[in-house]
Amino acid sequence: MIKSLLRVAQAAGVLAALTGAASADQPIKIATSAGPVGQLVSFAASLAKEKGLDVKVVELTDWIVINESVQSGDTDANLFQHSTYLAIQNKQRGFTLAQVDKVGVIAPVGLFSKKVKSLSEIKPGDSVAIPNEPLNGARGLILLERAGLLKLAPGKGFAVSKFDIIENPKNLKIVELDPAQTYRSLDDVTLGLVNITYLIPAGGDPKSALIIDKTIDDGLVLRFTARTDKKDDPRLAAFIKVFKSPEVKRYIEEKLPAFIPAGFDS
Repeated sequence: MIKSLLRVAQAAGVLAALTGAASADQPIKIATSAGPVGQLVSFAASLAKEKGLDVKVVELTDWIVINESVQSGDTDANLFQHSTYLAIQNKQRGFTLAQVDKVGVIAPVGLFSKKVKSLSEIKPGDSVAIPNEPLNGARGLILLERAGLLKLAPGKGFAVSKFDIIENPKNLKIVELDPAQTYRSLDDVTLGLVNITYLIPAGGDPKSALIIDKTIDDGLVLRFTARTDKKDDPRLAAFIKVFKSPEVKRYIEEKLPAFIPAGFDS
């Protein structure tokens, strides 16, 4: 009886070892947003392939689904969000996700228009589109304040909302839209807050911004994110090592000039 149990235990051990080896040989799946960030991850994946690391890039358009895919185990990690957004998602949706490394990029936001050439041309009663997502909506309001178009209650930080507008001398109409729609809304509104990650795929030019926010804030760095129990995956560590290379930093600087590299070794 004891010998039989030992044989079962040994078989289970061999099976576990084989399973672990198979897992190590499987491609690591990285979820990301479609557009420039996805292009960046794909470039890094091509470099990784040259080094013998198989990386499968999964581009998705819905930010919540990108996180859900990691939480469910359908993908191993993602790159599209900063810690401020991640904290909100973990709290609201019960995710157990964490940033894995300091390396990443900052995606600026800017105020764009198809109707005026400068902020001085904004007229009383003009409409301004901002994202209806709390964090990027707050970034829009903060940028409007920086542009001198309104004043916000102090001390709110990224928790500020349109209800915290204390001065609106031009009586601007704040229109809240899905973040992916603010660029398309420029045909209808005078001014719109657009994230660069949406602007570029839609054919917009970052240089056309009337004002752009390139604030270097650690809470705004888009970083690799994984489930807390999976963040030490050696395959992910190997890919991040490739991502931190000078080639990837150079790609950001040359191909994605509106983006700001962060956390690179050199």
